[in-house]
Amino acid sequence: MTEMVHGTVPVQTGDPVLPRWWRTIDKWTMSCVLILFGIGLLLGFAASPPLASKNGLEPFHYVIRQFAFGGMALMVMLALSMMSPVLVRRLAVIGFAASFAALALLPVFGTDFGKGAVRWYSLGFASIQPSEFLKPGFVVVAAWFMAASKELGGPPGKSWSFGMALVIVALLAMQPDFGQAALVLFAWGVMYFVAGAPMLLLLGLAGGAVAAGAVAYDQSEHFARRIDGFLTPDVDPRTQLGYATNAIREGGFFGTGVGEGTVKWSLPDAHTDFIIAVAAEEYGLVLVLVIIALYTTIVVRSLTRLMRERDPFIRLAGTGLACIVGVQAMINMGVAVRLLPAKGMTLPFVSYGGSSVIASGIAVGMLLAFTRTRPQGEIGDILLRRGRQG
Repeated sequence: MTEMVHGTVPVQTGDPVLPRWWRTIDKWTMSCVLILFGIGLLLGFAASPPLASKNGLEPFHYVIRQFAFGGMALMVMLALSMMSPVLVRRLAVIGFAASFAALALLPVFGTDFGKGAVRWYSLGFASIQPSEFLKPGFVVVAAWFMAASKELGGPPGKSWSFGMALVIVALLAMQPDFGQAALVLFAWGVMYFVAGAPMLLLLGLAGGAVAAGAVAYDQSEHFARRIDGFLTPDVDPRTQLGYATNAIREGGFFGTGVGEGTVKWSLPDAHTDFIIAVAAEEYGLVLVLVIIALYTTIVVRSLTRLMRERDPFIRLAGTGLACIVGVQAMINMGVAVRLLPAKGMTLPFVSYGGSSVIASGIAVGMLLAFTRTRPQGEIGDILLRRGRQG
């Protein structure tokens, strides 16, 4: 995609790489990510020892692994944030192709680890979940197609991106992983809206998604069981949602105290999908609000900077990446407080999991690269200039 380089020049392109990167990077977003990772390690010390004990491992086995995964994620994030948007796009295309092939081959070579959904490849010492790495690559490739469709004589990029989204959603639904499928479709819808899609078309697509959900409810026992569990007025206190709900209620405003929580001994996924329940029980509503504020800052800061961006590809890709990070966090916390059906989705940078943490690092690294201040004017400069010419 052609990059426009007219207008104000906030930095000199001849500057050394690191000083230029430091001046142009969104430090608020980067700081929020580092704080979230620190909170994840803090909660890991509370949530993971019970599971390690059950599995006959050292008490802080999972904390050490999370630190290693997080270190890799932060290095990838920083490396991507230093790259140009063109290089990020090229790497995203390669990553998307590899993760898409891995996703398609899951029914043959994948495993479910006894959880009823074939989502992982087992490597013995670790596991890989292709859908986590697919999301950032898909967002960048779809944004590239949409932006290309706006060029004179460009390809039908919007149709291509939509077809690509449908294929991915179908593959994810086969696992089944309806949460990730909904997230991919939502990211595409947001980018399509920013690209100038008619509102009636978006409403039609929303209606189609509801119809697909109804079909899934009739055809998938896994999906129907989760919806029925969400709609029932009474929560079984012996289920994961029951334990999480009780933990949040017991935590109150300031929490029960560090190490005093009990939900980590009852929830098998206390260190992953329900990590927010551990935060709410031991540290109270205060820490939960801090976590929400950090994710909100990442999304709002990124979208604010992207609103001034002139390149349509960068604007679309950055918007999609910011939305998948923010919406995934919202879904994870929404499930814990029973505002949404159970999805099995991690909390970015906070939950334990190698694929989740590293993929989040990739997504935010790309986002930081797209939101950097570059030698170009802002979109407002173009509108003002056109207004004067008119």
